[in-house]
Amino acid sequence: MVAWYTTETIAGKEITKHLGVAMGSTIRARNIGRDIVAGLRTLVGGEVPEYTEMMAHARNQAIERMLDKASDMEADAVVCVRFSTAMVMQGTAEVMAFGTAVKHK
Repeated sequence: MVAWYTTETIAGKEITKHLGVAMGSTIRARNIGRDIVAGLRTLVGGEVPEYTEMMAHARNQAIERMLDKASDMEADAVVCVRFSTAMVMQGTAEVMAFGTAVKHK
């Protein structure tokens, strides 16, 4: 199982080899039912839990795909993990997780 860290190092481990960038992404589209409820919520303000849940699921899927890529690279871990979000087209967003795949001892 490949672990991931937002730090440059892993406590108690020595990084012995950098394998390259491991990346995973997903693109999500809004749906009409969720948009209607979310639109009503914007009238009163506050969190829009429908979108919070959708983006949390997207982040988790991007992480899983990044870890799958790192596993394919025979990495022990991914360090310096970062996230990026971008609009692809109206109503869709890409969530990307990326970091450096490494071997450690």
